[in-house]
Amino acid sequence: MYKFYILYSEKLDRYYIGSTGDEIGERLRRHNSNHRGFTGRANDWIIMYTESFDTKALAGHREREVKKWKSRKLLEKLIKGEI
Repeated sequence: MYKFYILYSEKLDRYYIGSTGDEIGERLRRHNSNHRGFTGRANDWIIMYTESFDTKALAGHREREVKKWKSRKLLEKLIKGEI
């Protein structure tokens, strides 16, 4: 099982969009660890939204689809279940 997910950091007031084949709790732990990269700048990431997929390709496709939106308003509507 693969997951598409959206994280939120209150410290940065930013969303992060990703996908993984790992257990979602473990993936969140790694995002909140001290590391290089975008999510390494904060350690308060929380999971706001997830979708499950049978294949890595489908989860990756959904990730790219949502990233192309480039719209915080659309992301927040997705999180609220409005779209």
